[in-house]
Amino acid sequence: MVRLGTGIGWRPEIADAVERMPGVDWVEAVAENVCPGHLPESLLRLRERGVTVVPHGVSLGLGGAERPDETRLTALAERAEALGSPLVTEHIAFVRAGGALTASPRLEAGHLLPVPRTRDALDVLCENVRIAQDALPVPLAVENIAALFSWPGEEMTEGQFLYELADRTGVRLLIDVANLHTNHVNRGEDPAKALAELPLEALAYVHVAGGFERDGVWHDSHAHPVPRPVLDILTDLASRVSPPGVLLERDENFPAPEELERELDSIREALATGGASRTAALPEPVRTAARAVPEAPAPVRERLALEQTALLSALVAGTPAPEGFDRVRLGVQARALAAKRADVVAKVAPELPVILGDGYRPAFLAYAQRHPMTGGYRRDALEFAGRLLAEGRPADAGARTELREWWQERSGPKPRSRRPGVRLARATRRVLLRR
Repeated sequence: MVRLGTGIGWRPEIADAVERMPGVDWVEAVAENVCPGHLPESLLRLRERGVTVVPHGVSLGLGGAERPDETRLTALAERAEALGSPLVTEHIAFVRAGGALTASPRLEAGHLLPVPRTRDALDVLCENVRIAQDALPVPLAVENIAALFSWPGEEMTEGQFLYELADRTGVRLLIDVANLHTNHVNRGEDPAKALAELPLEALAYVHVAGGFERDGVWHDSHAHPVPRPVLDILTDLASRVSPPGVLLERDENFPAPEELERELDSIREALATGGASRTAALPEPVRTAARAVPEAPAPVRERLALEQTALLSALVAGTPAPEGFDRVRLGVQARALAAKRADVVAKVAPELPVILGDGYRPAFLAYAQRHPMTGGYRRDALEFAGRLLAEGRPADAGARTELREWWQERSGPKPRSRRPGVRLARATRRVLLRR
């Protein structure tokens, strides 16, 4: 098992600070934000210094009803090879639904959503994990996620679910102690019980992150300091096993480098406290080979697809909540998904908030209520702009002209026509026909 040490999530906004931080043994980069043929200079310099870089995927959707997409798997494999990584990581989550299994339009969540802890969902997840393992050049580790709500009729605890997954597939586990805290607040699940049930010999490394509580709901924001309860769970984990690696995650609202360094010191202290309470060095466990994973029967995948599509439709398309779900919690999740969608679109298309000014966010949230995301965020930005133009918006003529020019430059694979008005009229007609 690879010993990683103490690390931090590499993000472009803090790349320079990460390079200067003392005691950083490794970094983790969001796989989808790294191009294998054009690696950021900062990551190349870190690698030259011997700092390990691990790609962390967010869009594979291993917990979805469909088998993993070959193109996404190939892209993840390319990033692992380009970075010389000892492993790659992904999430136990679903991120899209609909499509061929349900004969319905495909929907994208733009976020990690929880998988039901049932035998059917476990069978599908195990097969998907084995497909991914076979396609990747290095070992795979999968992460437990934070959730705002629970599925009705679950048959296992989180610890039992993860134990079965690791036992059946041999996959390694990335345990996020912040997510254990989130699920404690939001779903009443005991972090200590989850740790006691986990196969800790399968531990690849640990995530630590911050969040905030609002109206009794914990939001795993990755934009706030790590709270004491999360560090306490890390200490509990370290009292049971010596983690091969621990990583601080921060995705936005970045503080001064000194504050990030203090958080890393707090993580080291929590590890030392937990390690000191271990009564004796535990022998290195020997894991048996993974069992053969049978193919999940088609009816099982179809049932899971229908369940996930109904849930995702309620979250992003305003359809009624499926029976058994907490409608209040689903409302909180739906608002969080729309807000994140608006934030990410503003990042991938930063011109839109500039052109639309204070009207960007309310306009996008109103658009999101009526138009679920069916592709990536860049496509979402284009469809949002196209919809505004089709409706004769924004009201300000100058802003509308600027938005039209922005949209025309990006809305097709070919260069802009010499007659942009004709092109816009045709594209607008296509948008209206899709209503």
